Parts: sequence; C-alpha cells; structure tokens
Amino acid sequence: MKRQVTRKAKYSFGIGAFGKDLVVGLTGTFLMFYFTDVLGIAASFVGTLFFAARIWDAVNDPVMGMIVDKTKTKWGKFRPWLVIGTLLNAIITIIIFTNFGLTGTSLYVFVSVLYILWGMTYTMMDVPYWSWLPNLTNDPIEREEVSIIPRVFASFANLLVGTLGLTAILYFDNIFGNGDQSAGFFIITVIIAVIFIIAISITVRNVYEAPTNIETGITLRFKDIWRILFTNKELLAYIGVLVTFFLSIQILGNVAIYYFSYVAESKALFALYNGMGFMEIIALLLFPKVSKWLTREQVFPIATISLSAGLIILLFASYVAPTAAIPVIIGTAFVKIGTGFIMGVITVSIADVIDYSEMKFGQRNESVITSTQTFLMKTAMAVAALLTGWGLEIFGYQPGQIQSDYTKNGLRFVMIALPIISVIASYIIYKFSYNLKGAYIKDVVNVLNIRKKENNS
Repeated sequence: MKRQVTRKAKYSFGIGAFGKDLVVGLTGTFLMFYFTDVLGIAASFVGTLFFAARIWDAVNDPVMGMIVDKTKTKWGKFRPWLVIGTLLNAIITIIIFTNFGLTGTSLYVFVSVLYILWGMTYTMMDVPYWSWLPNLTNDPIEREEVSIIPRVFASFANLLVGTLGLTAILYFDNIFGNGDQSAGFFIITVIIAVIFIIAISITVRNVYEAPTNIETGITLRFKDIWRILFTNKELLAYIGVLVTFFLSIQILGNVAIYYFSYVAESKALFALYNGMGFMEIIALLLFPKVSKWLTREQVFPIATISLSAGLIILLFASYVAPTAAIPVIIGTAFVKIGTGFIMGVITVSIADVIDYSEMKFGQRNESVITSTQTFLMKTAMAVAALLTGWGLEIFGYQPGQIQSDYTKNGLRFVMIALPIISVIASYIIYKFSYNLKGAYIKDVVNVLNIRKKENNS
C-alpha cells in the first residue's frame, strides 16, 4: 500500500533539516577559520585532526546505524536517537566555539577531544534523520518530491550561515567582545543551537513513522555490516559518487573564506558568494520537474559542466578583476545550480539503494545504509580540511597578514582545481558504475511490491 505524506509532515521534516544544517553549516564554514585565526592553532594540525577523527567514524557511524535499526520503542526507532543526538550535539557545538583561554598542549588536546565528540553526537542525530526519509513513503514519485524538501531547507540554512554568519559574528563581537571574534562566535553559536533544538522538536512532533521493525526471523549482527556495506555493488558505486561530490563542495566551503579574504581581499564578496546560494535552492525546487523532462543520468553531466564552468569564471576573474562583483555573481550562480541538481540526484538515489539492498538481501537496513551518507559527508569534510590545512601550510599562509602571490595562487588551486577534479570524478563513477537508473530501479520496486503482497497473503 502506498503511503501518502501530508503537507504538514513534509515541511515539518524539512524544518528539521534547516536546524541541523545551521549547525553543520556553522562548523563546515567557520570551524577551521575559528581554530586557525581566532584560537591560533596551526592550520596543518587542524587539517590533520579533522582527517584523523574520521578513522573513528569508520566504526562509529555504521554501528550507530545498526543501533538505530535494532531500536524498538513506543516512540519508534528514529525519534529517540534524533532527540538525544540533537541535545548532545547542540551542547558540544556551543562548547567547541567557546574560548576558554587555553594555550599550548591543553588547547590542542581540548579541540581534539571536542571535535571527536562533535562528530559522534552529529552521527547520533544525522543517521536517524536521513534514515527516516525512505520511511516516509514507498511511492517512487512521491519519494522524489519529498526528498527534495529537506535539501531545500538545508540549502537555505547554509545560505543564511554563509551570507549573514560572518556579519553577525563581527556585530556581536563589537558589542560584547574584545576584537578577537571569540564573543561573536559564541553568541551566534548559542542562537543556532537553540534554533536547532526547536527545529528538530517540530520534526519529532509532526512526522509520522511507519513501523519497520517487523519480525522476519533475521537478526542484524555487527558482522552483517560488512555484508550490507561491502558486498552491495550499487551501494559501493553510490559511496564513490557521494564522497567525490561531497569532497568538491566541502573544499569550496572550507577555503572560500580564505579565498575571498586574501585573494579577492573582500569579505563583502564572501557574503555575496554565499548569498548566491539561493540559486542552489531554485535548482533543488526545479529538480523534480527537470527530472521528468530529462532523466537523472542526463541531469548529472549538465550539472557537472555548470559547476565546473562557474569555478573557471571565478578563476579568470581572480586574475583580471579580483574585487569585481559581477563575475562572482555569474560564476557562483553556475556553481550553485550545478550543486543543487547533483544534490537532488544523490538525495533521491539513497532510497533506491536501500530498496536494492532489501531486494538483494531480503532485509531492510535503512539506518546502516544511510549511515554511509553521514560518514562520507564527514569524510569529505575531513579530507577537504586536510587538503586545505596542509595547502595553507605549504603555500605559506599567514593568518591576518597580506599574502604573497605564491600563497594566493595556492589558494586559487585549492579553491578551483580540486573541486573541478572531484566533481568530474563523481560523474564518471555515476555514469559507469552506478546502475540504479530508469527501468532497472522500477524493476527493483516491482519485485519488492510482489514480495510484500506474497508476505501479506
């Protein structure tokens, strides 16, 4: 039987994405800058820390997915962990953006422990959230429409953080701080944490959770994680698409503040760059209609070309007219349109991978599979931070100083070349290795429906 999702449930679910992506937008955009330029931590250490923390996540994230899949409560299996994870992550986020005046070894230990805890609590919240998405409906058409809503809300959250975040930080610091931006970061973090908790509360209260803990005689064990994740060729291909695409956008997110501050030498252009994020929202809103006119496999290469062309425009402008606004508007528009369309493709595809896994193994493991998305997003953040941190170190970056031409060219390379290489790799994997497209995925859904009818009869 097809489940119909009410409008209230659709947008309540999207509001949750708005809250949690305010937090991830804050950390993704500003945490590295906060560590290097406010706390004075070496960029190479920050990049290495972000990367090393993901080694633990390689175990932590799938285990969290297994725990969610095995959870049975009167509130469902998603709600309890979403609530617990949200509260803990909000607290950790506030602490990590609090300047306790530590220096030397104590500072380095403090940020290391807090960042690992941030990743763990984010997983505790993010895995059940995205696992809930395929649970909302089993109608492929409705699923495609519903899947876009949280991405639109998430993009809007990142738009607000990127556009207004730095301005708000400087504003609050001017009133309550001493000029080092610590007070500004703390106040804006508290505000975001409160919004985060309220937003997830709306999701938990208003979204229906269909029962999925049906006794099948199959018990999910820790050793089954290997079978679920690494013997599923479509999931492996999807992982490749995700990690390369996320790497592209995370590099952009990490280096943009350095690029516009020291290459363009204009924080106003940084706000303008992030303000063009509304183009990503437009692309996401158009995706369901565009994907009916063009197939997903046709949308992906167009989006890849758009993103790459936009970055090339930014590169050209950085030499010819580094402080000009028009090239930034045009180039960023192409980047965000491409990002929005690819985000639409991969968001819808996760449900297809879950359906395929159920057909292949006879067991529906939404949270274990969805945990790969959380892990890979954080992995991309980590690799991007590693590349950015060591790139800054190698190219001679000096916080708060006028940068040399060598350093500026290094920032151009990290900002432009690496994301283009990553997004092209993502498309190649999608085209040649990922097969859940067109008629094939329809066959998968038909097989599952037949099985369900047989089980009910």
